[in-house]
Amino acid sequence: MVDIGAGLTGRYLLVLNEDLLDDDDGARAAVRDLSGAEVTSTRDADRAAAPARPTLFAELGVAVVDLSADQLAAARTDRRLLGVEPERVQRAIGGSLSEEYLRGFRDAAQFLHSRVADAGAVAAAQFGDTDKLTWGLQATGVADSPETGAGITVAVLDTGLDLDHPDFAGRDIEARSFVDGQPAQDVQGHGTHVTGTSCGALAPGTGRRYGIAHEARILVGKVLGDDGSGTDADILAGMSWAISAGARVISMSLGTDVREVSTAYETAGRRALAAGTLVVAAAGNNARRGAGDPGFVGVPANSPSIMAVGAVDGALAIADFSAASTSVEGGQVDIAAPGVDVYSSWPRPRGTNTISGTSMATPHVAGIAALWSQRTGATGQELWAQLVQAAQRLPLPASDVGSGLVRAPGA
Repeated sequence: MVDIGAGLTGRYLLVLNEDLLDDDDGARAAVRDLSGAEVTSTRDADRAAAPARPTLFAELGVAVVDLSADQLAAARTDRRLLGVEPERVQRAIGGSLSEEYLRGFRDAAQFLHSRVADAGAVAAAQFGDTDKLTWGLQATGVADSPETGAGITVAVLDTGLDLDHPDFAGRDIEARSFVDGQPAQDVQGHGTHVTGTSCGALAPGTGRRYGIAHEARILVGKVLGDDGSGTDADILAGMSWAISAGARVISMSLGTDVREVSTAYETAGRRALAAGTLVVAAAGNNARRGAGDPGFVGVPANSPSIMAVGAVDGALAIADFSAASTSVEGGQVDIAAPGVDVYSSWPRPRGTNTISGTSMATPHVAGIAALWSQRTGATGQELWAQLVQAAQRLPLPASDVGSGLVRAPGA
């Protein structure tokens, strides 16, 4: 997750009070009163027929609307709302970090490792890919876990999936695009890569195993377009759909470099937890640690009710690009996962690719969350607690890695 824009669409997000969450008529009336227009709800069977209307994401209690200056002023004082904020455009990474950047990362990693060695806390192991397993699956214990993700639904909200990729043949996949005029087929690559890590095959057709929850049901929500961009409305629509479709876990390797917590995403995360859905999101790639810049966790990962994921390398040291916690409430890194030189699926004809980012760490957590949910039946907040309690403590500040390295349930 890098080079993410924070442009505005000109529309606004209305976050409705809790008492309107299960009151569809009252929620519609509030949005209609404030916007002056008829409202399309995600509970409407024909909602796609009226894309120009204000849209109410009923499962989240959030609406996206056009407002005049007078309507905006009225909305900001309306007691039926928890908050009003501008809708943003978000942009995901283009596919890989540049060679120049990676050289800088390696230099910074050497610097950080020397500091760790000086402190007498050298990492216990150096993981690397083998011909059978990626280093991330080794480090997190996935290879030794009997769980498969069977019976668990994982939603990946990203740039879509290469739906004809041979490593996903025969899988239980439901795909939907929330990007106007574009199918769910992934041409950008990012979505196929993160879906591969979280839910890829046990025995891929070529190369080493890279997938975690290899028997999970997969919901593919295309919320970022072929150019890598998507609006808050697209992302919230995907979250609403995933919750209503029974997702136990939502993986979002996306975000924007904004320090302030979004009321809309925090409310969506909280309401997802209440519905039994854990949302995990990339902490962000805005750090340059070798240059003394620790970065900060951005939206939506800085929401207190969304699990923020940082990235570590094969020596279990913090990645140079991985954003650190901030003093903003909810702005802390909650857990860490492999995010450097991660091998996974990629749209054909290439088939696979190795890239880096907190985007790559996030699906490790999502897939392992599915394994824990399969073993224990935990959902929502209980599943969050199991992940952080089972994490492997690392000789690194909690501000960088939270509770530590995510770990799969053991044999």
